[in-house]
Amino acid sequence: MALSNIKVYDEEIAGNTIELLGQQIEKFNQASGNAIILSSNAWAGDYSKESFYNQIASARRRVNRYGANGDVTATNLTQGEMVAVKIAGGFGPILFEPAQLDWMQRNPGEATMVIAEGFANALLADQLNTAIMAAVAAVQNQSALVNDVSGSGAITYNAINASHAKFGDRSGAIVTDVMASSVYHKLIDQNVTNSSRLFTAGDVRVVDIFGKIVVVSDIPALYEAGTPNKDKVLSVVNQGIIVDDASKILTNLETTNGKDRIETTWQADYSFGLRLKGYSWDTANGGKSPSDAEIATGANWDKAMAENKNTLGTLCVGSADA
Repeated sequence: MALSNIKVYDEEIAGNTIELLGQQIEKFNQASGNAIILSSNAWAGDYSKESFYNQIASARRRVNRYGANGDVTATNLTQGEMVAVKIAGGFGPILFEPAQLDWMQRNPGEATMVIAEGFANALLADQLNTAIMAAVAAVQNQSALVNDVSGSGAITYNAINASHAKFGDRSGAIVTDVMASSVYHKLIDQNVTNSSRLFTAGDVRVVDIFGKIVVVSDIPALYEAGTPNKDKVLSVVNQGIIVDDASKILTNLETTNGKDRIETTWQADYSFGLRLKGYSWDTANGGKSPSDAEIATGANWDKAMAENKNTLGTLCVGSADA
């Protein structure tokens, strides 16, 4: 395999990865009801900052048109800030021997697609797992947004409804519930036994969480080992979680000598930005290019919005052992 062909090989892998990732992103955004957005928006630097005006509803007061015209305390018009953080990752190196392709009479395009598909799947999984991990940590750090029934039993429809109720009159803003397959099947069990009487309404889906979309994925952050082991359901509003620059990748393919057979390695670096509605990444405590442990620390996600109903959503926690 000539050096020029090696370069083409690298370009084909990168090109196929971006194409496959783009297709998966479009499908995922639609499937999640746009609660979790994987976007191509790019920004430079370690952080992206978005300012907003803080609520001034407290300035309202009742007045007496016939009373004394006394002094009142002014309400300051202030701004808050939501901060997104950039996260870095890597893939590979993937090692293969070019001569093997000729020896086995295999089409180089076959290996190209295998690597591209593997990387695209791994990148999408990392983005989704990381985004949910951060969102769970941020919401769980706000006790007013968490319905924890783990001390009394498993997650039920009632428990999820009570979680949605944390948004009060804005509960309708929640569009998607994200849960692991174990919880999904427990809810199916509730339907099968008809304990929630969901079959009496006629044409009803087996799992219908109050008319909201259900995203089922065995994301590690939706389970917490302990006594008891805990399941978690994250309820998210429209565009509550946004992954920016989702297809940002840098690739390199290198052929080396010095062994019995020539070896080639392919490696990729990637990065993406993560923003959570109503939360601000703590640049002092969380820092730049954070690790998984730092991303999963709720204290590193400061609630930027004074009103809970203006944040990304709520969390339901139940016993996984029940």
